Amino acid sequence: MVRLTIDEREFQAEEGKTILEVASENGIYIPTLCYHEEVSPYGACRLCMVEVTRNGRTRLVASCLYPVAEGLVVRTESPEVSNIRRTVIELLLARCPDLEEIHDLAKQLGVDKTPFKLENKKCILCGLCVRACEQVVGVSAISLVNRGTDRQVASPFYESPDACIGCGSCAYICPVNAIKIDDIGDTRTITMPNPKMQPTEFKLKKCSKCGEYWAPEKQLEYIAKKAGLAPEAFDVCPNCRD
Repeated sequence: MVRLTIDEREFQAEEGKTILEVASENGIYIPTLCYHEEVSPYGACRLCMVEVTRNGRTRLVASCLYPVAEGLVVRTESPEVSNIRRTVIELLLARCPDLEEIHDLAKQLGVDKTPFKLENKKCILCGLCVRACEQVVGVSAISLVNRGTDRQVASPFYESPDACIGCGSCAYICPVNAIKIDDIGDTRTITMPNPKMQPTEFKLKKCSKCGEYWAPEKQLEYIAKKAGLAPEAFDVCPNCRD
């Protein structure tokens, strides 16, 4: 265990935990858009920046990546921290001016407009969808490609990704609902925010008991193969199982 101070409150924390984890566990709010406990931290959004002082040196760090340490002093609301968060949210407001989630966070941070040129993007480049696809699902159907202003989430050659199993984990984890899932009849359609990518369709499995369509066949085939189950293991939906 290590002892540290966050906003003038002393805490004991397990060595190896990050500032964000310890703060969250103790009811101290630090805004973030790219963090999720089920995937590795990435530090993309920079909203979780905090001010730390250690061994007489003070600097700004991403709290989702910075590990706690003995004697560490953390300030989550210093003027420098507030300024960088305001700048980040102003950039996001310019990039994605139509996202309700960004406007809500901007209001919370006291920002009502952006000085930057407006774009018309829907993806905030948090990378959560990419990390979930790789680390949770294990298929890596999408990735972050290009650099700088051309950075975007995409599949190889912007084509319908062969590796995608239609599970929808990317949509479920997206903090701004930029990825859309529509289950209509026997078909699931996943639409990515990248305009170069066409919507991808997946055939849904029909329950042999109730007749409801309940999950993509490709996803169930993937799970059965990975778990060493027979193909008929998923003939019945969860609601109809004993």
